[in-house]
Amino acid sequence: MSEDYENIVEVKDMFRQFNGRPVLDGISFNAPKGTITVIMGGSGCGKSTLLRHIIGSLKPDSGEIRIMGKDITTLSESEMNGVRKRFGMLFQGSALFNSMTIGENVAIPLLEHGDLDANIVDIVVKMKMELVGLSGFEHLKPSEISGGMKKRVALARAIALDPKLLFCDEPTAGLDPIMTAVVDELTKDLCQKMGMSAIVVTHDMASAFRIADIMIMLHKGKIVAMGSPDEIRAEMDNGKNPILKQFINGEADGPIPFRQSSDGYLKSLMGN
Repeated sequence: MSEDYENIVEVKDMFRQFNGRPVLDGISFNAPKGTITVIMGGSGCGKSTLLRHIIGSLKPDSGEIRIMGKDITTLSESEMNGVRKRFGMLFQGSALFNSMTIGENVAIPLLEHGDLDANIVDIVVKMKMELVGLSGFEHLKPSEISGGMKKRVALARAIALDPKLLFCDEPTAGLDPIMTAVVDELTKDLCQKMGMSAIVVTHDMASAFRIADIMIMLHKGKIVAMGSPDEIRAEMDNGKNPILKQFINGEADGPIPFRQSSDGYLKSLMGN
């Protein structure tokens, strides 16, 4: 795959419907090479669906998705597998195999996509574990480590093949504020050291502002805000984007509705 591309990911006029309902409605954005792009929004806004399209798990009804200059919407499954070798994926909940040791979990991409001697695999695993600050933990099982350590093991596995692009789905979900900051700083540091770009899906605003070069907010399948963290803050503060303001500030009242109003909820509790 050629390295002659300016944007690591390009999405242009992408549409996707499910059962006649638009879930992604005209999505267009560029993620420049060498940046961390954060996709944010409330539950049901379409951010996880967008991620699944970008990694090739789903195909759009129309539009283009380019990864490292190649339009993946036109690729066969075998061709898409070749592209997947160029990116890593940090899954929500870490997705470690409990029956395997930590070292064996990290080795999975190396064994599946490579033809390396067992001694080389062992060396690479130790190198990746060192990068995430977990040297010497290879022999433990996932059940023997903390949630924050599991995230770092999952990150080590995601970078096992030295990817050009890292995808993260809610990477700090379930972590306390200190461990969230640790994972954020580790993600930024690895991107800089390894020359990676990253696409991060999150609803954690503290984390988003800490790591993002570009922030994209979705609402009802549309992009309602996009820019640098400073530009997003300015747009929030000027009062012209109440959806953005409500979401970032975590306000109960605003244009983003509850699925059920508070009055309705109270009435349901009282049996009225």
